[in-house]
Amino acid sequence: MNTWAVIPVRNEESRLGGVLAALREQTPDLRVLVVDDGSHDASGRVARAGGATVVRHPFHMGYGAALQTGFKYVLSHGGRTVVTLDGDGQHDPACVRALLVPVEAGTTDLAVGSRFLGPDPYPIGFARRTGVALFRLLARLLTGLRITDPTSGYQALSEGVVRFCATDAYPHDYPDTDHLLALKKAGFRIVEVPVRMFPRASGTSMHGGLRPVYYAFKVLVSMLAVVLREGHSYLDVPDSARPRSGRGPADRGAP
Repeated sequence: MNTWAVIPVRNEESRLGGVLAALREQTPDLRVLVVDDGSHDASGRVARAGGATVVRHPFHMGYGAALQTGFKYVLSHGGRTVVTLDGDGQHDPACVRALLVPVEAGTTDLAVGSRFLGPDPYPIGFARRTGVALFRLLARLLTGLRITDPTSGYQALSEGVVRFCATDAYPHDYPDTDHLLALKKAGFRIVEVPVRMFPRASGTSMHGGLRPVYYAFKVLVSMLAVVLREGHSYLDVPDSARPRSGRGPADRGAP
């Protein structure tokens, strides 16, 4: 089986077991990798007890770094398609198959799970709702990418996208709307799939404290950089990471 779930965690021992159990029930053929990003609790032990492979960072390196560790591990072990979800129970594992279907069928390169397209309304505060709306608008204006949930981390990635994300240019902290724009600019196909998400119940958020302020500033600057810089390092990727359909970054100006 070449499809993996990559789950970055930090201090999620109280919720992780339930997520892994639900994954086994919904997608028993899925290989599961938990990347423990310097947890101080028993997250790693819970992951192993739940049947997952565990890779541990010796200290907290960031959400993006945890994901990239997972991508590189999967590629080094023959993996192809990846679904990313959180270990805190916010992403409903019952939606994994719906995300994987268009990627495995070859009709898209990246399927983004949208909490706003599903049948159940997702509760979201004013500040975060405003931020999502801003990123949504900028994504449309800057690249034409129409997406309702640009900050969603619940995604299914083709092998090409996984290889693209395994390059050194991948953000180590918050890969978000900025990276969607980079993928769009590189020629990858992106679609949204309705998914169910739940409010966070416990654990340590990777986006807590003053990080949201830094996050918003960083993503806005990075979005502009992706669009304005023709030779942006995001687009300097190996041939194996270029989209199979359309024209990739190295093909600009080719006949």
